[in-house]
Amino acid sequence: MFISLPFNLVLPTLGAERGVECLKIVLSKCLGIGIILGSVLVKLPQILKLMGAKSAEGLSFNSILLELLAITGTMAYSIAKGFPFSAWGEALFLMLQTVAIGYLIQHYGGKTFKGMIFFVIYFALLAVLISPLTPMSVVTTMQASNMPAVIVGRLIQVGTNYRNGHTGQLSAISVFLLFAGSMARIFTSIQETGDSLMALTYVISSSCNGLIAVQVLYYWNSSPQAPKKKKKKAE
Repeated sequence: MFISLPFNLVLPTLGAERGVECLKIVLSKCLGIGIILGSVLVKLPQILKLMGAKSAEGLSFNSILLELLAITGTMAYSIAKGFPFSAWGEALFLMLQTVAIGYLIQHYGGKTFKGMIFFVIYFALLAVLISPLTPMSVVTTMQASNMPAVIVGRLIQVGTNYRNGHTGQLSAISVFLLFAGSMARIFTSIQETGDSLMALTYVISSSCNGLIAVQVLYYWNSSPQAPKKKKKKAE
C-alpha cells in the first residue's frame, strides 16, 4: 500500500530545501570574494609597521618560512585540483605579502643579499610547483604537510612572543584579519570544494591564529622598549 503526499505539502518542502542550498552557495561565494578582497591588504599593516620602524624585532623568519610553505601548498593544491578562484584566491595575495615580509626581516636584520636570494629561490620553486612537471602526489603531500607546518610555524611565533614578553613589530590588525579570514574559510572550503583536507587545514590555521590573537591582546600594553628600561634600572 502506497501513501502519497499532497503536492501542496511536498513542493513547499522541496522549495525550502533548494532555497537553503542556494543561500549557502551565495553566502559562500560572497564570503570567498570578501576574503580575497580583504587579503589584498591583510598584511599591508604589517609591512608598513616594519618599514616605519625599520626593524623586524619580534618576528621570526622561520615562522614566516613555514607559513609560506603552508600558503604555497594550498595554492598549488587548489590549482592542481581545479578549485574555483573564490575558494583559494587569497593564498595568492597572502603569498606575495608574506614573501615581502620575509625579505624585510632579512633586510632589517642586515642580511639584504640573503633576502634577495630567498626571493629568487622561492619564485623559482613556485614556478615548478604550479607547472605540469610536478606530480599530483607531490602537491597532495605538500597540502597534507600544511597542518604540521602551520602548527610549528605559529608555535615558533608564540614562543618568540613569550620569550620577548611582547609582540614586537607584529601588527595587531593583520593578526585579527588573518584569524577572521581563516575562520570564514572553514565554511567556504566545505561549501565550494567539499575537500576535507582543505577544511581541516583551515580549522588548524584558525586555532593557531587565534592563539597569536590572544597573545596580542595579552601583551597589548607591553612594548619592545620596556625590557630595556628594566635592564638599565637593574644596572
